[in-house]
Amino acid sequence: MRYILFSIFLGIIAAIVGATIAIQQHPERFSNMFDKKNEVLKRVPAFAMIDLEGAERTSSEWKNSVMVLNFWAPWCPPCAEETPGFVDLHEQYYDKGVRFVGIAIDDPDTVQDFLDTYGVEYPVLLGDMKAINFSRELGNRMGALPYTVVADREGNIQQRYNGGVAKDDLEAVLKKLVPNG
Repeated sequence: MRYILFSIFLGIIAAIVGATIAIQQHPERFSNMFDKKNEVLKRVPAFAMIDLEGAERTSSEWKNSVMVLNFWAPWCPPCAEETPGFVDLHEQYYDKGVRFVGIAIDDPDTVQDFLDTYGVEYPVLLGDMKAINFSRELGNRMGALPYTVVADREGNIQQRYNGGVAKDDLEAVLKKLVPNG
């Protein structure tokens, strides 16, 4: 029974990674999936998840901040590629009211190892299938990782990124949302 469940789990991971790679390599094939704006939330709703210490964290902690909400997993190559840029931008824009919040899809020990490797200092919450569904509500139709949403200080979604996001692309959005960015 464990072997079957493990095989199913690996199959799901392989499908998510495959979908992420396909989207990144051929975005034109998937663009119509992500352009249906009427079917996704326009604002980041209130949410609560646990952090690595097991404490509940709520979105109200980041109220009145520009929020970069990133859904990711340690086993996801594009997630690892974008993380150093997120770490840099977090340090650069923290004093300007930008808050990065990661939502990791994996077990706490694996997530902590990843955070230690990349020097992540911003809050990281632990997600599960509810987190994947939350990302879908925010516009991630395929449930692929990574998925990033940028919201202004009022919680209005200003940008969505399916797949990895380049530091320069994200910084251009942040500069528009932060005075003297």
